[in-house]
Amino acid sequence: MIAKRAREMTRKGKVNMSRMFLITNLVLLIFFLNGACANKMERDMAKKSEPKELTEYQGKKLSSRSDFQENSIKDPQKIDQDAYRLQINGLVKNPKTYTYQEVLGHKSYQKMVSLDCVEGWDVNILWEGVLVKDLLNQAGVDPRTKIVIFSSPDGYSTSFPLNYIMDKDIILAYKMNGISLPPERGFPFELVAENTWGYKWIKWVDKIELSADENYRGYWESRGYSNDGDLDKDFFEKR
Repeated sequence: MIAKRAREMTRKGKVNMSRMFLITNLVLLIFFLNGACANKMERDMAKKSEPKELTEYQGKKLSSRSDFQENSIKDPQKIDQDAYRLQINGLVKNPKTYTYQEVLGHKSYQKMVSLDCVEGWDVNILWEGVLVKDLLNQAGVDPRTKIVIFSSPDGYSTSFPLNYIMDKDIILAYKMNGISLPPERGFPFELVAENTWGYKWIKWVDKIELSADENYRGYWESRGYSNDGDLDKDFFEKR
């Protein structure tokens, strides 16, 4: 009798353990499924909240970010937004250093401008950004200034006459077609150098220097390209 009862208790114990094992696994499965569903919902909500790239503006068709061709001197730069700083120095009264958000705190402007590449392709984009002259005025332009030099972390640079920047309301763009600039398009900032060839449209701008050196030549300009980059002229420097 004692042995029989012991076997029954052992059998019941095994049954209870099996039930506990099944219940535990079921609970874990429920938690896993709930977590997976929650993650999917978060991803779906994030995707829905992201603005879509505009395809037209004021009745005119816009090119897409996918219409650009990659031609940077190095791979597209990956810029950490939190660590990013824009320096404005050289012939200024008050050198400035801005965070990404501080730049965005300035008044924004929109322009639909075409970028024409010397390689033979072009894109028509709605750009949004801040006026470079607003940033320069805050730093205080020294009267000796003749040119404005723009530089990026990959070693690229280009320059413009001061009056081009000030008179044409040139913008430093942080959006294209209503979306933030993707890394390959110059995040955090690309210069919208309207009426010039594409090599003047410097991306990933992190430094603006005011200078009196009119002989300065940027990356492509020092390799024979036209210094003014005027669209109405050949892009090779005539010597």
